[in-house]
Amino acid sequence: MTLGAGLLAQVDPSVIAEGVNLMWVAVACFLIFFMHAGFAMLEAGQVRAKNVANQLTKNLLTWSVGVIAYFFIGFGLEAFVGGLTGGGSYGLGQFTAVMGAEDGAWVNSWLFGAVFAMTAATIVSGAVAGRAKLRAYVGYTLLLAAVIYPVVVGFTWGGGFLASLGFVDFAGGMIVHGMGGIAGLTAAYVLGPRIDRYADDGSTNVIPGHSITFAVLGTLVLAFGWYGFNVGTTATVFTTTEAGELALGGYASVGRVALATTVGMAFGAVGAAIASLSVNGKVDTLYVANGLLAGLVGVTGIANVVTWWGAMAVALVCGLQLPFVFEFVSDRLKIDDVCAVFPVHGSAGVIGVLALPFVHVNGFSVDLLVAQVVGTAVITVWTVVATGAVFGAFKAAGQARVSPEHEREGLDVSEHGVDTYPEFGKPIAADGGDAGVVRTDGGEGSGIEMVTAIIRPDKLGDVKTALAETGAPSLTVTNVSGRGSQPAKKGQWRGEEYVVDLHQKVKVECVVADVPAEEVAEAIADAASTGEPGDGKVFIMPVEDALQVRTGARGVEAV
Repeated sequence: MTLGAGLLAQVDPSVIAEGVNLMWVAVACFLIFFMHAGFAMLEAGQVRAKNVANQLTKNLLTWSVGVIAYFFIGFGLEAFVGGLTGGGSYGLGQFTAVMGAEDGAWVNSWLFGAVFAMTAATIVSGAVAGRAKLRAYVGYTLLLAAVIYPVVVGFTWGGGFLASLGFVDFAGGMIVHGMGGIAGLTAAYVLGPRIDRYADDGSTNVIPGHSITFAVLGTLVLAFGWYGFNVGTTATVFTTTEAGELALGGYASVGRVALATTVGMAFGAVGAAIASLSVNGKVDTLYVANGLLAGLVGVTGIANVVTWWGAMAVALVCGLQLPFVFEFVSDRLKIDDVCAVFPVHGSAGVIGVLALPFVHVNGFSVDLLVAQVVGTAVITVWTVVATGAVFGAFKAAGQARVSPEHEREGLDVSEHGVDTYPEFGKPIAADGGDAGVVRTDGGEGSGIEMVTAIIRPDKLGDVKTALAETGAPSLTVTNVSGRGSQPAKKGQWRGEEYVVDLHQKVKVECVVADVPAEEVAEAIADAASTGEPGDGKVFIMPVEDALQVRTGARGVEAV
């Protein structure tokens, strides 16, 4: 026997098993936490620029408020409900058990449960984006983490009556994602649609988000973290036999889980691409991203016991249903689900768990089908009733959504007092005048004129440089939109087509006294020109007088 073998023989196998299992669960928790970065980017990309900071704040507070509520109430309520409805033990002591738990339990029990709970909570924020008051959303998050989600877990993973019935959900396809998607749909219904989402005649107006780049980046971050979500749920790497030997625990199925997760995201994306192409004649980028996530949701609840072909089929269906379910929710039900959380998480989660009896490695089972249907129905009814009650109460109190004025202004300013994008254009600093001194107009004169130009935003840096070179570096810049000779274009946002006839432009205003206005206008025109329709126009107007606020100077001296 070698020295190494002798040392290993003296180590308690249960200690090795516990240490490896704790490390594995901890890594999985960290991966699942990182999914919040994905949710933040995905949702921020799908809202308008004026609501980005609000969406990011919601994601930050979802975790912060939710974890606190889950620690003090939610975690104990899971065990209480499980024992109460499943015939086990229950008592008030379960609400304080987490506070005196051993170190290991805080990882493989409380923290593991917390990251799942917070995933369910953050899904809702995408559905109510753009009009929910921050206090209403935070209040709902607190109650979801403390009561709504823990009750679902108590019924199922906590050993409650659905677990006794035989309901199966491996990693939260229905318990986490399905519940979150249904909660989001319910909340969006109670709040009502965003202003201008629907026209007076009932037709749907498209409100595109501000960044597909953010949305796709968030999708890929979520997909990465999903390995922690699914593969991490095989929580026990090792176990010890009665003979005291090490053996594989839940990790025995890790290959199947990893395969289902990987092909799930692939077939979900492909399914959404096919559906988008058949419906709209184009492969919609956002649908592909949403389909990738829907495929993941579909296999999440069944990954440990699904056949390889079953995982592919379920994920494909989850991708294919996306445009049809989204259109039904948006155009038929008139529910403004901003980030499509229901077709991505809700309906895909339902499809996955209901499909399990047909794709199970052990073949079809009527008993399993009954259990899955009953479990899905119970979770759906509880989520709808609880979510509707909470948001209904906020609505009755006039605290559910922001005022129309604040909604039009944007929640970044009205709720947080910030502008996510305070600057635009190239940050080019240019000197003008002699000896490095920047002067407003190049000198003194007798006449004052205003040169106003409407140009492409990407030409602002060139125009600033040209103005400095003419001796007139002082200017005022405004973001505007308008139309002229530039032709209208058609765009798509999640498969919905819309006409873009108001183009984003920049208005540059420059008041001069000594520098000839014609020279300034020509400098702007030369710098802003691309030779294509939409380059803009330059106007020269006389200014009757000017008054400098600080000194009280008037006329040319004020300029």
